[in-house]
Amino acid sequence: MSVPIQPLADYVVAQAEEAITKTASGILLTEAAKEKPQTAKVVAVGPAARQIKVGDRILYKSYSTTDVKMGKDEFLLVKEEDILATVK
Repeated sequence: MSVPIQPLADYVVAQAEEAITKTASGILLTEAAKEKPQTAKVVAVGPAARQIKVGDRILYKSYSTTDVKMGKDEFLLVKEEDILATVK
């Protein structure tokens, strides 16, 4: 996928993962009950980002992102310091 955004400094561009729509026991969740996902897949990194690379799955702080919509695609801009962990 070609990413239309090239982050600067230690910013990371990621795409949020889908919200969970069903519980482990099979109960379907309504839109209001769904939690906002806090994991995303990294699609681009700025030149100063040291520990994160393209393809990593990350866990980031709530309310620490800038949401950007480019056409049909939605991206998150996250500062590397606001990334809490990588997820396997």
